[in-house]
Amino acid sequence: MLDFSSLLLAAALSGTCLSITMFAIWLTTPRTRFVLTVACGILVLVAHVVAFWRYTKDADPWLCQVVLALLTLGFLVICLSAMQYLGFRDYRRGIVPTFAAMAACTAFTYFGFDGIGFQITYATVTALLAAIGTMFWMKGDHDRRILLVVSFLSGACGISFALCGLVLLVEGQWVLGAAPDNWAERLNSVIAVACMTGLGALTLSLHHLQAQIELKAETMTDPLTGLMNRRALNELYGDRSFGPFMAIAMFDLDHFKTTNDVFGHPVGDQVLCRFAAVINKYGRAGVDAFRLGGEEFALVMSRVTPEKAHDMASRIGVAFGTEIVPTHRGPLRSSVSGGMGFGSAAGAPLDEVLAQADAALYAAKRAGRNRVVTQQDGAGQPDAGPALKTA
Repeated sequence: MLDFSSLLLAAALSGTCLSITMFAIWLTTPRTRFVLTVACGILVLVAHVVAFWRYTKDADPWLCQVVLALLTLGFLVICLSAMQYLGFRDYRRGIVPTFAAMAACTAFTYFGFDGIGFQITYATVTALLAAIGTMFWMKGDHDRRILLVVSFLSGACGISFALCGLVLLVEGQWVLGAAPDNWAERLNSVIAVACMTGLGALTLSLHHLQAQIELKAETMTDPLTGLMNRRALNELYGDRSFGPFMAIAMFDLDHFKTTNDVFGHPVGDQVLCRFAAVINKYGRAGVDAFRLGGEEFALVMSRVTPEKAHDMASRIGVAFGTEIVPTHRGPLRSSVSGGMGFGSAAGAPLDEVLAQADAALYAAKRAGRNRVVTQQDGAGQPDAGPALKTA
């Protein structure tokens, strides 16, 4: 037969090692706050295990309340770490009902019904673990293999706690006067140690995965405007075949070199950011904006007709023409030229559509700027916005 005290000490040792590892990881990468939260949660559970081991030796009623509170609090903190990782922000949805359950547990235990207190605590922990498993199952959009294992381990651990509460309920043990000791408790000790060890290892994997995602996002994002960059364009559309309802609009800010020379590069950066903000307003499903470099931008549109694509590009030019950037020499208005490239019924590669849009862009420049041109007609309709102007 397994020695219950040995199981508890094994759980405490395992949890302590995991917590130290998590703290070390967080110290090297402070931005990964969910790792710190996991470490704190495991540390609280270690305190619970030590208190529970002491409670098995001396069943003091006050110590019982501490044991149950630490168990619930530990899993609440781990649940909050899952919410942090997955991007949930409404923490009250987890905190309020958990503290309500803790208050009910404290009340029953205070009046001597410690068995009911254990049942409430086990039910609360089961609910928290079920919430963790459900969140990773439904919300996770990264490596599904890791997330599904997290869901499985959370579910297995939750079931073991549910069995502990169910045994007490079936046997009608409303008043215990000592630490519960039955087959479910022993099984829970084994499963909890295994699951918490596994979850700790998976936390390291999730940390590594998140670091990779952040690094990839940084390499595919323009740091000044926040738009995607040329690498992202090739990553997303490099292997795509552009059909008849896909289009690319290329934009080039008019007289941008003059803007930098006359007003300075900080003002030029503001102009770039203003155009990025304008083009971002037209973002929707099937429309992606990119800064290709310098003052050159691109808008990839899907599920649009050529007429609608040209209209959207023209409206972007008009909207940008109304933007005013304050400078030391007075308000600054800028304009933008655009060129349209379209897919074909047979399908066209990205480079071909980009070349088509680039040729149309240069046609817009030659035609006097501040307009959007398609390669087919060779001349565009000028937009309503004024050319570069100071006041």
